[in-house]
Amino acid sequence: MPIIGTSPDAIDRAEDRERFQHMVERLNLRQPPNATVRSEDEAIRAAAKIGYPLVVRPSYVLGGRAMEIVYQEDELKRYLREAVQVSNDSPVLLDHFLNCAIEMDVDAVCDGTDVVIGAIMQHIEQAGVHSGDSACSLPPYSLPAHIQDEMREQVKKMALELGVVGLMNVQLALQGEDIYVIEVNPRASRTVPFVSKCIGVSLAMIAARVMAGKTL
Repeated sequence: MPIIGTSPDAIDRAEDRERFQHMVERLNLRQPPNATVRSEDEAIRAAAKIGYPLVVRPSYVLGGRAMEIVYQEDELKRYLREAVQVSNDSPVLLDHFLNCAIEMDVDAVCDGTDVVIGAIMQHIEQAGVHSGDSACSLPPYSLPAHIQDEMREQVKKMALELGVVGLMNVQLALQGEDIYVIEVNPRASRTVPFVSKCIGVSLAMIAARVMAGKTL
């Protein structure tokens, strides 16, 4: 069955953390130290290498379900035994938690060749609070112009590398002057209606036309 818009493989490259990590490294972008683990022993070893505190969550989930921040090994063991069933079929993601970082959401539309940035939204809460449970500001209230420009460039690089056709949401974190890629979702995000109202342009309409074959 033909699928319009972003290809299933591009979606998998964004959702599969190992494939996504390879892409981020290829583009010379930063990610918090992270690992995908498939057993408790592997998780303990990876956590020691990455360093606590950690954000832990199952792979391939939406809405921040079963996501926790753990600060020591005992908490990680409890999470693996009580919150999830870690296995080859159900891996768990470990990400180093960025203390006192600022989190941003970026909504964009790509036609496979060109990218339009809809908005950069700055979260009110620190990075680590699930984006669906946090508030954000548009325009950003404390991000310097050069940081915003760098974020736009990074989002464009990832959109083109993935071959996104339609909407894309990127979550970034800023710690000091360093920008970290948290995740990329090649789809419409919960922020699209908010952004569209703020900028006076329907991103969903533009994305639908792009998916139907129009160019930006």
